[in-house]
Amino acid sequence: MPRPIFAEIHPNAVRHNLELVKQKAIGARVWGVVKADAYGHGIERVYAALKAADGIALLDLNEAVRVRELGWTKPILLLEGIFTAQDVQVADQYRLTTAVHCDEQLALLSNSRLARPIDIYLKMNTGMNRLGFPPEAFRAAWEQARACANIGEITLMNHFANADEGEVDWQMDRFDAVTAGMPGQRSLANSASVLWHPRTHRDWVRPGIVLYGASPTGLMKHIADEPLEASMTLRSEVIGIQTLQEGDTVGYGRTFTASHAMRIGVVACGYADGYPRHAQTGTPIAVDGVRTRVVGRISMDMLTVDLSPVPGAHVGSQVELWGRQIRIDDVASSAGTIGYELMCALARRVPVGVA
Repeated sequence: MPRPIFAEIHPNAVRHNLELVKQKAIGARVWGVVKADAYGHGIERVYAALKAADGIALLDLNEAVRVRELGWTKPILLLEGIFTAQDVQVADQYRLTTAVHCDEQLALLSNSRLARPIDIYLKMNTGMNRLGFPPEAFRAAWEQARACANIGEITLMNHFANADEGEVDWQMDRFDAVTAGMPGQRSLANSASVLWHPRTHRDWVRPGIVLYGASPTGLMKHIADEPLEASMTLRSEVIGIQTLQEGDTVGYGRTFTASHAMRIGVVACGYADGYPRHAQTGTPIAVDGVRTRVVGRISMDMLTVDLSPVPGAHVGSQVELWGRQIRIDDVASSAGTIGYELMCALARRVPVGVA
């Protein structure tokens, strides 16, 4: 039989989290963001749970085609836009909306032959300094887009650099000053600003990570009061048990030393499965429903856990690496990363099902 490791996707949790977003952003329409194959969940697995969204947003053109071919009839937004003339033709064929963040993308749209105009999200760089027209060039880009016969509806777009840290006004003020008097809808709010900055909601919000029950900040404490539900559970089993004496060490590098006699369990999960290699001793984990801790260094295929709180644990005991009891943000924080990365890093060799 295969190794006893398994990931469960919970579409009902995604559905629940989407409803929470809609309650937070009353009056705004919602893009359900499914970039990176729905943050590692698999678009096909969560697609039905997003039917209450007003549109689906993503990066990859092939993923956009997959969503349309699943039967999605509402808008689909390419968050990074198009890159080649062939992309423009695919966007035309599949009725995609595309972000436009540079002159080159405007030129691609202007120089194409299309069956119908393509709606765009014209992006301003208000300080994130990744993509977007700088404020001083934005009005000229808008004028050029408005004059282009291949461009339909123009929505004005921005992305926040640190909404998770409570700072949005400096970007909002720039955006509002430049776009004053411009017609068109606005789309500004990411997950953090959906939760904590109602001023940013405007016409369309773009929640991503909160749809999957994790924190925009990477820290569970910041969403502890939000009734978000975990959409992914990673499970395994204890496959071996060792009894240590005081002074015994565990694993590569001997990074954990027993301070007293204790039992440790060996779990069939390692960094080749997507568990973070840098997770520290003390990272939370659950054995047979009892919260305990990882000890020692994470190996490629195995990790070790303290069985002191679970005296009845045995080979075959059930383990939750992250999920509804062990929140993914807490695991990620212990490894110096964020829940986004763990979701997206789940390895192909881990079987995945829908629960």
